[in-house]
Amino acid sequence: MDNKQQISTRKGIIALSPIAVFLILYLVVSIAINDFYKMPLALAFIVASLWGVMSIKRVPLTERIEIFSRGAANSNVLYMIWIFILAGAFSALAKGVGSIEATVALTMSVLPSEFIIPSMFIAACFISLSIGTSVGTVVALTPFAVELAEATGNSIAFFVAVVLCGSFFGDNLSFISDTTIAATRSQNCKMNEKFKANLWIAVPAAVIALITFSILGNVGSSVINIDAANPWLIVPYLLVIITAIFGVNVLLVLTIGIVSCIVIALFCTDVHIIDMCSHMGIGIDGMGNLIIVTLLASGLLEVIRHNGGIQYLIQVLTRRINGVRGAQACISLVVSVVNVCTANNTIAIITVGQIARRIAQQFGLSPRNVASLLDTCSCIVQCIIPYGAQALLAAGIAGVTPVAFFPYLYYAWALALMVALSIIFRFPRYPIASNQ
Repeated sequence: MDNKQQISTRKGIIALSPIAVFLILYLVVSIAINDFYKMPLALAFIVASLWGVMSIKRVPLTERIEIFSRGAANSNVLYMIWIFILAGAFSALAKGVGSIEATVALTMSVLPSEFIIPSMFIAACFISLSIGTSVGTVVALTPFAVELAEATGNSIAFFVAVVLCGSFFGDNLSFISDTTIAATRSQNCKMNEKFKANLWIAVPAAVIALITFSILGNVGSSVINIDAANPWLIVPYLLVIITAIFGVNVLLVLTIGIVSCIVIALFCTDVHIIDMCSHMGIGIDGMGNLIIVTLLASGLLEVIRHNGGIQYLIQVLTRRINGVRGAQACISLVVSVVNVCTANNTIAIITVGQIARRIAQQFGLSPRNVASLLDTCSCIVQCIIPYGAQALLAAGIAGVTPVAFFPYLYYAWALALMVALSIIFRFPRYPIASNQ
């Protein structure tokens, strides 16, 4: 970095202090009392946001609030809120008219109990690979996972974590994923080359996760009444999955699901249109806390970026690099930490893409390997942070705290293990010239 871009240690620590406030209030307090349900996530973000706004120096209060508001009003954030609203409406409506229960009944009648969890993981992997978005996969499969868990008397957090894990498999490999596009463009390499490099890491991790889910995934024999399921009620849910697989915009996917649910329910059930509106209203209201947390987190992260926090992290983490393995570890660490600060894997990749490319050129790293590291490590972090869009959306639909998924994210842990092994043993190896 140039000297004029250097951030002092004092300024960097102040810029990052809101994260420390959030971690102390939420994680430390929750761990101390051994209960992650007591401390509201929104309250922790409110206090951290107030601290963040106060930390902006030599700027009038109105401008500080504007900086925070710009982050909260980001077009990507508002797009996510639209998804949350429609997802809440569809989930509650599908449950209210019996569509999800009918889908669960059909699944339970077809698959033996010992195959349900691994099958759900494979389905999430396939859908996310097809549509290139973890959010779309979470929207499509989380309501099904919740009802399946309730029908079998098992942990909702575990079932939804299976969907989360599968959704990030595709996000890490899909050719149409925004993370793939950002990673390959930032390193000037072809998508198929980055895909081949990723296979060495993602596929073994998925196999490890699949084996783990198969061992732990015996859901027992209790099921809902299969005879009570009207097969027509399955159609809205199938439409959601099929349209998602064909790459239809997630907002349109959810709209199709809602409209089809209403039409079929009018002909096949005794649920009145007013009751359906009530169900949708309840579902939207249930997303209120999720929307508040999303706005607060986005505003806070913009304050951190404005104060130079992200730039300081990159500056510190890239200061001392020694050897090829050190360069790879540094790139992995930088994108991971920036992802923690931005809660968006695509933004994290874009933010550190150029510095990662300079490190790669200096230490002789293949661009496809660097693109693979950027994509993989950002997906790992995005999967495990409780304030990421995917975890918040899944938690909102499932009615649990996003921290509840943490112990069951076996794919993310396996992916982290494979990244570490790939750095230690330097695989896969590609010549630098092949991508330049």
